[in-house]
Amino acid sequence: MPTPDFVAALRAHIGHDMLWLSTAAGVVVDSDDRILLGRRRDTGGWALPGGIIDPAEEPADAAAREIFEETGVLAVPERLVAATVSPPMTYPNGDQVQYLELTFHCRPVGGQARVNDAESLEVGWHPLSALPPLSRRTLSLLAHATSGKAEAAFAFSGIDHLPAK
Repeated sequence: MPTPDFVAALRAHIGHDMLWLSTAAGVVVDSDDRILLGRRRDTGGWALPGGIIDPAEEPADAAAREIFEETGVLAVPERLVAATVSPPMTYPNGDQVQYLELTFHCRPVGGQARVNDAESLEVGWHPLSALPPLSRRTLSLLAHATSGKAEAAFAFSGIDHLPAK
């Protein structure tokens, strides 16, 4: 995926050191209960459409923008389904990063599913009963997003992890 200009500017100052970034993604579900997925060029794996939130951009706006940029589908975020943190990762060039991930349940309202950028190899709608191979994290997000639960999923380490006064 292309590195946003603001991240490249930060990297010019911090080099490969750990960088904390925010991302937004969408679980886009059509009227036939199919999920919109893209196969990533960088890893070859299937994933939810999403990406880095630009400075001052609303997370739901970022999710809608990323969905369109990657898939050609216009989608409206309807609810936040998860606020999670990725494991730390190091890219092949040595850049270290960890992401705050905000995932939205979205409804498609236009466009056609297609490869719409250089980041994707394939884009398509998939029934829940016939999903391509997905990471355990993505499968967990899909399960929660399609469960009908209204609340967002999140992790809490417990009151014992809070600093004592």
